[in-house]
Amino acid sequence: MLSQVTPESRAAFWQLIRYAVIGALITAGGQAIYYYGVEWAGLDPNVSIAVAFVIGVIVGYFAHGWISFAGHGARDDHARMGTRFIIVNLFGFALNSFFVWLLVKALGGPTWWPIVPNILVTPFATFLMHRHWTYGG
Repeated sequence: MLSQVTPESRAAFWQLIRYAVIGALITAGGQAIYYYGVEWAGLDPNVSIAVAFVIGVIVGYFAHGWISFAGHGARDDHARMGTRFIIVNLFGFALNSFFVWLLVKALGGPTWWPIVPNILVTPFATFLMHRHWTYGG
Protein backbone atom coordinates (compact mmCIF):
# COMPACT_ATOMS: atom_id res chain seq x y z
CA MET A 1 0.00 0.00 0.00
CA LEU A 2 2.79 2.46 0.81
CA SER A 3 4.37 1.77 -2.57
CA GLN A 4 1.21 3.22 -4.17
CA VAL A 5 1.69 6.59 -2.48
CA THR A 6 2.60 9.16 -5.10
CA PRO A 7 5.02 12.03 -4.48
CA GLU A 8 2.11 14.45 -4.99
CA SER A 9 -0.03 12.77 -2.32
CA ARG A 10 2.94 12.60 0.04
CA ALA A 11 3.55 16.34 -0.49
CA ALA A 12 -0.14 17.07 0.12
CA PHE A 13 -0.06 15.02 3.32
CA TRP A 14 2.91 16.99 4.70
CA GLN A 15 1.30 20.27 3.65
CA LEU A 16 -1.79 19.25 5.59
CA ILE A 17 0.32 18.43 8.65
CA ARG A 18 2.17 21.77 8.46
CA TYR A 19 -1.11 23.58 7.82
CA ALA A 20 -2.68 21.84 10.81
CA VAL A 21 0.14 22.82 13.15
CA ILE A 22 0.37 26.43 11.96
CA GLY A 23 -3.39 26.67 11.65
CA ALA A 24 -3.93 25.24 15.13
CA LEU A 25 -1.68 27.91 16.59
CA ILE A 26 -3.38 30.69 14.63
CA THR A 27 -6.85 29.29 15.36
CA ALA A 28 -6.13 28.91 19.07
CA GLY A 29 -4.85 32.46 19.19
CA GLY A 30 -7.85 33.72 17.23
CA GLN A 31 -10.34 31.90 19.41
CA ALA A 32 -8.58 33.21 22.52
CA ILE A 33 -8.89 36.74 21.12
CA TYR A 34 -12.58 36.09 20.36
CA TYR A 35 -13.30 34.69 23.83
CA TYR A 36 -11.32 37.43 25.61
CA GLY A 37 -13.09 40.09 23.58
CA VAL A 38 -16.53 38.77 24.50
CA GLU A 39 -15.98 37.69 28.09
CA TRP A 40 -13.55 40.32 29.41
CA ALA A 41 -13.69 43.27 27.02
CA GLY A 42 -17.48 43.14 26.63
CA LEU A 43 -17.43 43.18 22.84
CA ASP A 44 -20.32 41.88 20.78
CA PRO A 45 -19.45 38.31 19.71
CA ASN A 46 -19.45 39.23 16.01
CA VAL A 47 -17.18 42.24 16.61
CA SER A 48 -14.82 40.09 18.63
CA ILE A 49 -14.61 37.43 15.91
CA ALA A 50 -13.90 40.21 13.39
CA VAL A 51 -10.94 41.44 15.44
CA ALA A 52 -9.64 37.87 15.69
CA PHE A 53 -10.08 37.48 11.92
CA VAL A 54 -8.01 40.53 11.01
CA ILE A 55 -5.14 39.48 13.26
CA GLY A 56 -5.35 35.88 12.01
CA VAL A 57 -5.24 36.92 8.33
CA ILE A 58 -2.10 38.97 8.82
CA VAL A 59 -0.28 36.24 10.73
CA GLY A 60 -1.68 33.47 8.52
CA TYR A 61 -0.63 35.00 5.22
CA PHE A 62 3.02 34.89 6.17
CA ALA A 63 2.99 31.68 8.23
CA HIS A 64 1.11 29.59 5.68
CA GLY A 65 3.02 31.02 2.74
CA TRP A 66 6.43 30.49 4.33
CA ILE A 67 5.76 27.21 6.15
CA SER A 68 2.54 25.37 5.29
CA PHE A 69 2.75 25.68 1.51
CA ALA A 70 6.50 26.18 1.13
CA GLY A 71 7.57 24.99 -2.32
CA HIS A 72 3.99 24.56 -3.57
CA GLY A 73 2.81 26.55 -6.56
CA ALA A 74 4.24 29.67 -8.10
CA ARG A 75 5.19 32.70 -6.01
CA ASP A 76 5.67 35.14 -8.86
CA ASP A 77 2.28 36.91 -8.59
CA HIS A 78 1.92 38.10 -5.01
CA ALA A 79 -1.03 40.34 -5.84
CA ARG A 80 -3.03 37.36 -7.15
CA MET A 81 -1.94 35.09 -4.31
CA GLY A 82 -2.64 37.75 -1.68
CA THR A 83 -6.07 38.46 -3.14
CA ARG A 84 -6.94 34.77 -3.16
CA PHE A 85 -5.64 34.38 0.39
CA ILE A 86 -7.93 37.18 1.55
CA ILE A 87 -10.93 35.75 -0.34
CA VAL A 88 -10.44 32.29 1.19
CA ASN A 89 -10.08 33.81 4.63
CA LEU A 90 -13.18 35.94 4.12
CA PHE A 91 -15.01 32.69 3.40
CA GLY A 92 -13.56 31.27 6.64
CA PHE A 93 -14.57 34.43 8.49
CA ALA A 94 -18.12 34.19 7.11
CA LEU A 95 -18.29 30.54 8.16
CA ASN A 96 -17.00 31.32 11.68
CA SER A 97 -19.38 34.29 11.94
CA PHE A 98 -22.27 32.06 10.89
CA PHE A 99 -21.39 29.59 13.67
CA VAL A 100 -21.26 32.48 16.19
CA TRP A 101 -24.59 33.83 15.00
CA LEU A 102 -26.29 30.42 14.91
CA LEU A 103 -24.98 28.99 18.16
CA VAL A 104 -24.81 32.12 20.35
CA LYS A 105 -27.32 34.57 18.95
CA ALA A 106 -30.00 32.38 17.35
CA LEU A 107 -29.85 29.39 19.72
CA GLY A 108 -28.81 31.33 22.82
CA GLY A 109 -25.91 29.01 23.60
CA PRO A 110 -22.82 29.91 25.61
CA THR A 111 -20.08 31.92 23.92
CA TRP A 112 -17.76 28.89 23.77
CA TRP A 113 -20.05 26.80 21.53
CA PRO A 114 -18.83 28.31 18.21
CA ILE A 115 -15.25 27.47 19.12
CA VAL A 116 -15.96 23.80 18.34
CA PRO A 117 -16.97 24.18 14.65
CA ASN A 118 -14.54 27.10 14.25
CA ILE A 119 -11.74 24.66 15.10
CA LEU A 120 -13.09 21.48 13.46
CA VAL A 121 -14.87 22.65 10.29
CA THR A 122 -13.46 25.95 9.07
CA PRO A 123 -9.73 25.05 9.01
CA PHE A 124 -10.25 21.95 6.88
CA ALA A 125 -12.42 23.85 4.39
CA THR A 126 -9.88 26.66 4.08
CA PHE A 127 -6.97 24.20 3.72
CA LEU A 128 -8.59 22.69 0.65
CA MET A 129 -9.25 26.11 -0.84
CA HIS A 130 -5.72 27.37 -0.12
CA ARG A 131 -4.08 24.23 -1.46
CA HIS A 132 -5.98 24.14 -4.72
CA TRP A 133 -6.61 27.81 -5.40
CA THR A 134 -4.47 30.23 -3.36
CA TYR A 135 -1.14 28.42 -3.53
CA GLY A 136 -1.88 25.82 -6.17
CA GLY A 137 -2.62 27.80 -9.24
